[in-house]
Amino acid sequence: MTIQDFIIKRPHLIWYTKNYKGLSPEAVVEATLNYGDWDDVQKLIAILGMKKTAKIFYKQAQQKRCNYHEKSTHYFSLYFKRRAHA
Repeated sequence: MTIQDFIIKRPHLIWYTKNYKGLSPEAVVEATLNYGDWDDVQKLIAILGMKKTAKIFYKQAQQKRCNYHEKSTHYFSLYFKRRAHA
């Protein structure tokens, strides 16, 4: 399964576009960590890998303008610190 196949099956995570094949992995990670359930997160990690998902998250979370919810940022910072050793 590709990242595009993953998001095509979950249009509720990306309601602002219908161009699912044009989405970057960064956009899919952000939407999934913000709005997905635990199964969505685990499937995303299975596709991208723990380290790549964590790398994308940390890069986005450290930007001046961050689109992650405060609770998502806090939780996944702790989660990836423990799981991805990043």
